[in-house]
Amino acid sequence: MSALTTSRPPARQIALALATSMSALTLTACGAVDNLGGSGDSASPKKGDDITVGLLLPDKDTARFEKFDYPIIKKEVASLTHGKGKVVYANAEASPATQSRQFRQIVDKKVDVILVDALDAKAIAPDVQKAKDAGIPVIAYDRLAQGPIDAYVSHDNELVGEVQGRAIIEALGSKASSSKIVMMNGDPADPNTAKFKEGALGELKDKVQIAKQYDTDKWSPVLAKAKMKKAIQAIGLNNIAAVYSANDGMAGAVIDALKEAGATKVPPVTGQDANLDAVQRIVSGEQYMTVYKSFLDEATNAAKMAVDKVQGRDISFDALTRDTVDSPTTKKIPAMLVPVVVLTKDNIKATVIADGVYSVKDICTPKYEADCAAVGLK
Repeated sequence: MSALTTSRPPARQIALALATSMSALTLTACGAVDNLGGSGDSASPKKGDDITVGLLLPDKDTARFEKFDYPIIKKEVASLTHGKGKVVYANAEASPATQSRQFRQIVDKKVDVILVDALDAKAIAPDVQKAKDAGIPVIAYDRLAQGPIDAYVSHDNELVGEVQGRAIIEALGSKASSSKIVMMNGDPADPNTAKFKEGALGELKDKVQIAKQYDTDKWSPVLAKAKMKKAIQAIGLNNIAAVYSANDGMAGAVIDALKEAGATKVPPVTGQDANLDAVQRIVSGEQYMTVYKSFLDEATNAAKMAVDKVQGRDISFDALTRDTVDSPTTKKIPAMLVPVVVLTKDNIKATVIADGVYSVKDICTPKYEADCAAVGLK
């Protein structure tokens, strides 16, 4: 069992339906918050617009953090505070020790609230406690940290694994039960990894043959590639029917290992995060799917939660955090779980292009022009 548990309204089937189509729920929630904000709140603001949000992100290997999350949060904080609020930002570059130092530094700077995407959920707990002792609320972003967290914003991470696992079963079809697959899981220090794995195994167990399974420290593509090479040697290239890769960075490394081993046709490989290179691999047929998690929704709502928390807008804050989660140290943490969407070559227009994450020009570089034309991207 994972240490993280989630409490939510009895609408699991609705959540599962959201995995394969763009969600109206998030837009509805955002609209509700907009209606409740400002003068609609009964609580008197604790502080005005001159606020400082500390933002700690975990690494630069995951393209979304630098390209999307930080800029979106910075822009939204400014918008919500009439240009007076600011974001103090630091990236740990995959070092838990660096993140701990950065955390202590922003506490010493007396920021008003901290958004943290923890590299090591357990190791960061003393830093969260230090912030709590200093009267600074901490909101866990994307990954649930331990310690006295005030709120959590992420996606339904078990659902992420479920849709990845289901994609493999659908790709293998009637051959699934006799097929050998490799599971390339994420960083065991990341609490999301256990949820991704739990969701995936719920779909894969007893339906395929899991020939090899690996955890990958720090989500490292380099390590993922090395482990995939070991899997190829142990199982045989032609005996690998599919690869569960927990994210896109590792998916790219897995595909490279398969191609270098001589694969003329890459078996179905999953991913997560909708990185640009992953979308291009999907267009070209090298990667089977990825999980698109709306950076805009997650980052925008994280910024709203941070500002509402500082300004004492309890009604708006409660409207954003309609779920609760438990960590090993804290129970019933107010949470927002943003829906996820399966991204394949069939819905690129309706997802990352429609949301303005990428343009057709971004995706359809000269190398991918013919592939783009084949799937209707022009």
